[in-house]
Amino acid sequence: MKLRKTTASAAVVLAVALSATACGGKSGTAGDKPGGETDKSKLPTYDVAKDVKIDSPVIAKAKKRGKLIIGAKADQPYLGFQDQSTKEYSGFDIEIAKMVAADLGFSAKQVKFETVDSGARETAVAKGDVDLMIGTYTINDERKKQVDFAGPYYHAGAALLVREDEKKIKGPDTVRGKKVCSIVGSTPLQNIKKPKYGAKVTELAKYSDCVKQLLDEQVDAVTTDDAILKGYAADNPKKLKVLTETFSDEPYGIGLKKGDKALREAVTDALENHQDNQDYRKAYEATLGKSGSDYQTPPKLER
Repeated sequence: MKLRKTTASAAVVLAVALSATACGGKSGTAGDKPGGETDKSKLPTYDVAKDVKIDSPVIAKAKKRGKLIIGAKADQPYLGFQDQSTKEYSGFDIEIAKMVAADLGFSAKQVKFETVDSGARETAVAKGDVDLMIGTYTINDERKKQVDFAGPYYHAGAALLVREDEKKIKGPDTVRGKKVCSIVGSTPLQNIKKPKYGAKVTELAKYSDCVKQLLDEQVDAVTTDDAILKGYAADNPKKLKVLTETFSDEPYGIGLKKGDKALREAVTDALENHQDNQDYRKAYEATLGKSGSDYQTPPKLER
């Protein structure tokens, strides 16, 4: 199903929303200048679709409440980050959320972002606390038992973040006996806990907490997707570095209510539309691209 739409000329701008919810944690910071610097002048604008018809109970509920609620991350520089002074969210995943919302017919004032911790994402989607979950959300078979996914829209890989002066840790095969931090509910956490790595694993709620422990020398490394780690390294260039070797495949998808085929198709159409018209690339270069991640052609969308 292709969305039926006409466009409005007004640009969709980032909606300001409260971040504290029953299913999410607070925003986090780490380093001297957290959050990254989005180049707002280079961000694309997204025309809002009119008269959109989607046979989806989730969209019907969203229209009735007058808001589309999107789960997001708040402590991932260049991807999903909430500025504590303005309460605004920014980053590549936030732009993905904005372009999808626009094609679903929701204006900026009708989008509400809610911070959702990684370990609570499936529950938030399944219970309807959020309509969509867009926040470095790896598609895997275990999660597919509870939620459906549209995508993938980006491919990342697990990597290691270490202090700039680290000499002994050179990759995943050299962390035996080392203290490695990751977050509850993440696929990199499950990966690094495998016996073959032999790491002493610290499990925390937010990546920003892991990064703080790394800076304070309480742990030796942080592991998660390379895209997330590059953001922290870019915010702390004299203190932190990302090791180039990746050791997993992390395809990012948009989580949605299981069984809502119409919504999944509509979200997939929106992703395809904005990849084709180059909004996707422009958004990437103005956000995640500024962390040092070279642009890559998006992966093929699953239908």
